[in-house]
Amino acid sequence: MFKVKVYITLRENVLDPQGAAVKSSLHSMSYESVSDVRIGKYMELTIEKNNRDIDEIVKEMCERLLANTVIEDYRYEIEEVVAL
Repeated sequence: MFKVKVYITLRENVLDPQGAAVKSSLHSMSYESVSDVRIGKYMELTIEKNNRDIDEIVKEMCERLLANTVIEDYRYEIEEVVAL
Protein backbone atom coordinates (compact mmCIF):
# COMPACT_ATOMS: atom_id res chain seq x y z
CA MET A 1 0.00 0.00 0.00
CA PHE A 2 1.21 3.51 -0.80
CA LYS A 3 0.41 6.89 0.71
CA VAL A 4 0.72 9.65 -1.87
CA LYS A 5 0.80 13.37 -1.07
CA VAL A 6 -0.12 15.55 -4.06
CA TYR A 7 0.55 19.30 -4.13
CA ILE A 8 -1.07 21.40 -6.85
CA THR A 9 -0.30 25.08 -7.39
CA LEU A 10 -1.09 27.66 -10.02
CA ARG A 11 1.76 28.29 -12.42
CA GLU A 12 3.81 31.39 -11.64
CA ASN A 13 2.50 33.31 -14.68
CA VAL A 14 -1.17 32.63 -13.80
CA LEU A 15 -3.04 35.30 -11.85
CA ASP A 16 -4.16 34.09 -8.41
CA PRO A 17 -7.11 36.27 -7.31
CA GLN A 18 -7.73 34.18 -4.19
CA GLY A 19 -4.10 34.59 -3.16
CA ALA A 20 -4.31 38.33 -3.82
CA ALA A 21 -7.42 38.57 -1.61
CA VAL A 22 -5.70 36.70 1.23
CA LYS A 23 -2.61 38.91 0.89
CA SER A 24 -4.79 42.03 1.05
CA SER A 25 -6.56 40.71 4.15
CA LEU A 26 -3.26 39.92 5.84
CA HIS A 27 -2.01 43.43 5.11
CA SER A 28 -5.19 44.90 6.60
CA MET A 29 -4.47 42.83 9.73
CA SER A 30 -1.00 44.48 10.03
CA TYR A 31 0.98 41.63 8.42
CA GLU A 32 2.60 43.94 5.87
CA SER A 33 5.73 41.78 5.64
CA VAL A 34 3.81 39.22 3.53
CA SER A 35 4.91 39.98 -0.02
CA ASP A 36 2.97 37.29 -1.92
CA VAL A 37 0.36 34.58 -1.37
CA ARG A 38 -0.32 31.70 -3.73
CA ILE A 39 -3.23 29.36 -3.03
CA GLY A 40 -3.01 25.68 -3.94
CA LYS A 41 -4.50 22.28 -3.26
CA TYR A 42 -3.24 19.37 -1.18
CA MET A 43 -4.50 15.80 -1.44
CA GLU A 44 -3.61 12.51 0.23
CA LEU A 45 -4.27 9.31 -1.68
CA THR A 46 -3.99 5.75 -0.45
CA ILE A 47 -3.28 3.37 -3.30
CA GLU A 48 -3.17 -0.40 -3.13
CA LYS A 49 -0.20 -2.18 -4.66
CA ASN A 50 -0.78 -3.61 -8.12
CA ASN A 51 1.22 -4.66 -11.16
CA ARG A 52 1.61 -1.12 -12.54
CA ASP A 53 4.35 1.31 -11.55
CA ILE A 54 3.03 3.57 -8.75
CA ASP A 55 4.84 6.62 -10.14
CA GLU A 56 3.18 6.07 -13.52
CA ILE A 57 -0.26 5.73 -11.89
CA VAL A 58 0.08 8.94 -9.86
CA LYS A 59 1.39 10.96 -12.80
CA GLU A 60 -1.50 9.72 -14.95
CA MET A 61 -4.09 10.64 -12.29
CA CYS A 62 -2.60 14.11 -11.87
CA GLU A 63 -2.54 14.81 -15.59
CA ARG A 64 -5.97 13.36 -16.36
CA LEU A 65 -7.99 14.63 -13.37
CA LEU A 66 -6.32 16.12 -10.32
CA ALA A 67 -4.48 19.04 -11.96
CA ASN A 68 -5.37 21.33 -14.83
CA THR A 69 -1.96 21.16 -16.48
CA VAL A 70 -2.68 24.22 -18.63
CA ILE A 71 -2.59 26.51 -15.59
CA GLU A 72 -1.39 24.33 -12.71
CA ASP A 73 1.82 22.57 -11.73
CA TYR A 74 1.89 19.52 -9.54
CA ARG A 75 4.33 17.50 -7.52
CA TYR A 76 3.89 14.46 -5.36
CA GLU A 77 5.57 12.34 -2.74
CA ILE A 78 5.11 8.58 -2.55
CA GLU A 79 5.57 6.70 0.69
CA GLU A 80 5.25 2.96 0.97
CA VAL A 81 3.15 1.97 3.98
CA VAL A 82 4.21 -1.19 5.72
CA ALA A 83 1.34 -3.08 7.32
CA LEU A 84 2.02 -4.41 10.81
